[in-house]
Amino acid sequence: MALKRSLVPQSVYRRQLATRLKELRDATGLTLTEVADQLEVHQGSLSRIENGERGTTPVLVRALLDLYGVEDEGRRADVLDLVRADKEQQKPWWRKYSTVLTPTRYDGYLALEAGATHLASYQPMLVPGLLQTEDYARAVISQMRKDLSPPQVESLVRVRMERQKSRVGGEDPARLWAILDEAVLRRTVGSVEMMRDQMRKLVEASELPHVTVQLLPFSLGAHPGLYGPFVILTFPHPTPDLVWLENPKNSVYLESQEDVDNYTEIFDQLRESALDPSETRTRIAQISKELESERA
Repeated sequence: MALKRSLVPQSVYRRQLATRLKELRDATGLTLTEVADQLEVHQGSLSRIENGERGTTPVLVRALLDLYGVEDEGRRADVLDLVRADKEQQKPWWRKYSTVLTPTRYDGYLALEAGATHLASYQPMLVPGLLQTEDYARAVISQMRKDLSPPQVESLVRVRMERQKSRVGGEDPARLWAILDEAVLRRTVGSVEMMRDQMRKLVEASELPHVTVQLLPFSLGAHPGLYGPFVILTFPHPTPDLVWLENPKNSVYLESQEDVDNYTEIFDQLRESALDPSETRTRIAQISKELESERA
């Protein structure tokens, strides 16, 4: 499986703009070299714009539309709207946390998550960030990121809570489908009381109309999800889906159709094997009681 290890596109709008500009150029039969020569623009800059690696300006896009023979005002306005929307998304709420986000490119993921309509998350070891309590998040971040100072840990906790407000509890939430391995709930992060609070939050979240939580029981044995965690992000048409993989010091996104199809198939298999949402809530309540009895 090929991993595309490059800078994450900074916004969904930039990805849409890149695709649209390339389609318009291809329709004319012009090469990047020919376009660069006619507009007196560096070919490398045009290439990065078409790959979604950098933004552009309305002035350049108007020149491109003129060269490509796009005269319809509606079509021109649609493309220019993407330029403006991309620039607006370069001023996100998480910018003030850039010092702790940029080293692992997590700000790139936040930009993509902010534009997603559906999130399919599989986690074999931890509660997904969008469903974590503040205490659980703090315990996880402080133990997994020993390189961070306490203030930096608190910054990442705030980022996680802001994500929840926007993507789970906001006016336009994403459709979240989370599948967890039972090991997530059996591993005591922090204290028993903290885990009970976390399980309570999971149950409450699972009752929201746009959130589905399923559990893979230990009795299932080996399953396709043992390769590791992943998130599949779905965007408004025509932006293609992508898969996000997070590593300790870096992150990788996969956007080839083959990779996306592969992870979608794995997620579907996990969904079929997991307890249904009602059974999951029952199992979570059972595990929570077992934790309390062990403490007693």
